[in-house]
Amino acid sequence: MTKVAVVYHSGYGHTAAQAQAVARGAAKVADTEVTLLTSEEAQQQWEKLEAADAIIFGSPTYMGSASAQFKAFMDASSTIWYGRGWQDKVAAGFTTSASQSGDKLNTLIQLAVFAAQHGMIWVGQHLLPGNNSSTGSVNDLNRLGGFLGALAQANADQGPDVAPLQSDLLTAESLGERVATITKKLHG
Repeated sequence: MTKVAVVYHSGYGHTAAQAQAVARGAAKVADTEVTLLTSEEAQQQWEKLEAADAIIFGSPTYMGSASAQFKAFMDASSTIWYGRGWQDKVAAGFTTSASQSGDKLNTLIQLAVFAAQHGMIWVGQHLLPGNNSSTGSVNDLNRLGGFLGALAQANADQGPDVAPLQSDLLTAESLGERVATITKKLHG
């Protein structure tokens, strides 16, 4: 059984919708058990992350980086870091912001460096960029063109029932499935 944990913070529900999509994607892979935890819940259930073969990190992008709430989770993992508790686990990341760019790449870099400090193996997005030609549209997967992880954009004046776009959620789902597949190969 491959075990994948998805740990996220969501301030307005948009990143939670993205986290649920990542979890759906991971669950598509046979013999995969998925645990979905907020960053606050994860700090009370470290044993679930210890038991995971992969951990997928998700945070909204606020002011060009991960949210303070997710950063608190990162900081709280220092004892695990010191003991190399997550070494050789698979890692990946996702983020949402209101702006098309919103400096989301910086958040993914922050998550990737965090995983690297823990000795984890980072898995990026495998989808080619969408919506980058005259025949493309916002309905294309990976419409925001990210390779380091799954990107989503959600208008600040819309709730999670409307935003992010379905294409962003399907992109997140694809990342979850990819992580579970690679984890199964590495840890199977």
